Amino acid sequence: MIESMSIRNTASYSDDGTELTGLKKINFVYGANGSGKTTISNFSVNLDDEEFKDCSMQWSQDQKLQCLAYNKQFRDNNFGKGSIAGVFTLGQATTEELKQIEEKQVELSNLKAEGLKLKSSYDEIVAKKLEYENDLKERLWRNIYKQHEVDFKEAFKNAMQKESFKKRLLDEFANNTSQAQALPDLREKSKTIFGDAPKEMEPLPTWGFSRIGEIEADGAWMEKIVGKADVDISKLIASLNINDWVSQGVHYITADSTCPFCQQPTITEEFRTQLENYFDSTFTESVNKIGSLADEYSNQIDGVFHTLQQIETTQKQASDSKLDLELFSACLKSLTSQASQNRTLIADKKKEPSRPIKLARTVDGFSQISELVKRANGEIEKHNGIVLNFSTEKNNLINAVWRYLVESNKVELQEAIKKSTGLQKGIDALKEKTDKKRTDYKTLDNEIKDLTSNVTSVQPTVDEINRTLKFYGFENFEIVPAEDESNHYQIKRENGDLAESTLSEGEVTFITFLYYLQLAKGAVKKDAITDERVLIIDDPISSLDSNVLFVVGSLVKRVIKDIKNNVGSIKQLILLTHNVYFHKEASFIDARTKECAETHFWILRKSKNITSSQAYLTRNPIKTSYELLWTEIKVENISITTVQNTMRRIIENYFKLLGGYKDIDLVNKFTSNEERVIFRSLISWVNDGSHSISDDLFVESQTDVVEKYLEVFKSVFYLTNHGGHYEMMMGLENQVPSE
Repeated sequence: MIESMSIRNTASYSDDGTELTGLKKINFVYGANGSGKTTISNFSVNLDDEEFKDCSMQWSQDQKLQCLAYNKQFRDNNFGKGSIAGVFTLGQATTEELKQIEEKQVELSNLKAEGLKLKSSYDEIVAKKLEYENDLKERLWRNIYKQHEVDFKEAFKNAMQKESFKKRLLDEFANNTSQAQALPDLREKSKTIFGDAPKEMEPLPTWGFSRIGEIEADGAWMEKIVGKADVDISKLIASLNINDWVSQGVHYITADSTCPFCQQPTITEEFRTQLENYFDSTFTESVNKIGSLADEYSNQIDGVFHTLQQIETTQKQASDSKLDLELFSACLKSLTSQASQNRTLIADKKKEPSRPIKLARTVDGFSQISELVKRANGEIEKHNGIVLNFSTEKNNLINAVWRYLVESNKVELQEAIKKSTGLQKGIDALKEKTDKKRTDYKTLDNEIKDLTSNVTSVQPTVDEINRTLKFYGFENFEIVPAEDESNHYQIKRENGDLAESTLSEGEVTFITFLYYLQLAKGAVKKDAITDERVLIIDDPISSLDSNVLFVVGSLVKRVIKDIKNNVGSIKQLILLTHNVYFHKEASFIDARTKECAETHFWILRKSKNITSSQAYLTRNPIKTSYELLWTEIKVENISITTVQNTMRRIIENYFKLLGGYKDIDLVNKFTSNEERVIFRSLISWVNDGSHSISDDLFVESQTDVVEKYLEVFKSVFYLTNHGGHYEMMMGLENQVPSE
């Protein structure tokens, strides 16, 4: 069934709209013409129209049925086109066939009820599982993801939403077999592997420094290099200790006899010969060796220091240097100082070959720096190994991270899987049962369609409509099969003329309603006559005389009885009407039963061109037209445009028609001129409002004016000793008029 309707932002319904909630099998909606009834019926069969985009309809257990509405749109769609589509019914079926179909329909209805019950249980356990899964999702996100987000965000890629994180965690719990690792180790590895992919690093250059050590240890540095001792001049040189001075001065002696120092012709051949003998080949070789060692040492030192300084510069600029730069720079600074001292000593030795020197040993410093570079290259090699196997290393770390997470939350995850698995088993079991019921339903429904297909016809519909027309006095026309269109009807006079265009409005209304009732229990297609449906009937007695009104009421009551007894395919009725007498006739149960749990009532009202609804549940608010007038008076937000006519009709019905009072009799009941003026103004006001439309009067008819005259209206009853009647009709107890 339809459980509720929300009508908004269409016709006379505002943006806030109104709702009909708690709809039952039988629903009566009373409302004056123009109050919004037709909008409801149009909406029920035009749900997807743009006009009703803000309206909604809620079905019980989301089981939508066909809505079949009788209203002006239905009449326009089915009449005035020359022929009417035929309606297939079970009119040709035998008693046994009808009984068999009815029994199977009852069985089908029971199957549907059982299926809906199973579906309800299924939906309930699905909702329970969803609630548990959502709660689990929130807990895992809060207690695990958020705790490790900073350290392992890279491992959480593709699982950075609550649902995907929960799913990944449960999957890892079931399948991850990685080696468990401690959290500190995982954090340390993540610093290298997570984040931007590392790049391969060039190893630091290496060098050989053994030759430097050999040169520094060479005995030539400690050797006193002097001339030949058995030369006459050697004694003088030795006594004056001028060996190095003479050695350097020899190079300045030219080919002539001029002394390079005193510039006198003192250089004799003999002296030249003694000098040559003194500085013989042994002396020269020793000096040359010193020079050669000095050059080699300088080249070796320059090459090594160039390399070391380049290492220092590049590693200072590198953000990911593996070198202990602080210790490296300290060692390099110390070596630079030692090498500088050795250079000075070597330079002195070259000047003064006879002077022994001891060079500082730089081997230890170079060894220390070499060890630092070796260590750095070892780290670089590891780093490059990671780079070469980065994908593997990263995947291994990600697996290790998830392994740690599932191990550290093992108890909670085991409980979650157990709970979720149990709920899923229940869901699967209910789904299997529901599917079985659905299959059984479909099979039985097909059986019913097969049975009905052999016993359906459009002719019984024709016979039934014609029989009803004649029984109620419509004898000058009838329904006949269309001559040129199969499974269609036409309306003809007794003389054979087509009568559709000459029917009165009342005749069209009655015949279309009879056609609608046949369509309600049948269908235009053979295989649809047993489909379940909801009827929405909007004012079926418009333009009908009082006799036919009761006929329509009886037909509707027959439909209501079948719905209440679960007979046939009609499951719900929503009846909308403006006619009090038809409302009473259709809603009457019996003399002893005043209310029915399967029947609900509403009244639609329109005030200031805005429609609102009032629910009365099982209590029928419509008794007589006179009571209905009082109902309008009791409305909290009474319409200014209708209150005048309502008050006039009450006064006329009660005081004039029933009580025999005249206006002057009522006026004379007031004791003061002021009260008489007030009452006369009331009479004048209500008659003016009832029988004419005065722009000036409506401009002045504000809420305070309505309240003032309502108070005067009330006083009339008390001043004529009919206060009890007023209290009864207003539902009040012992209330006296205001002074």
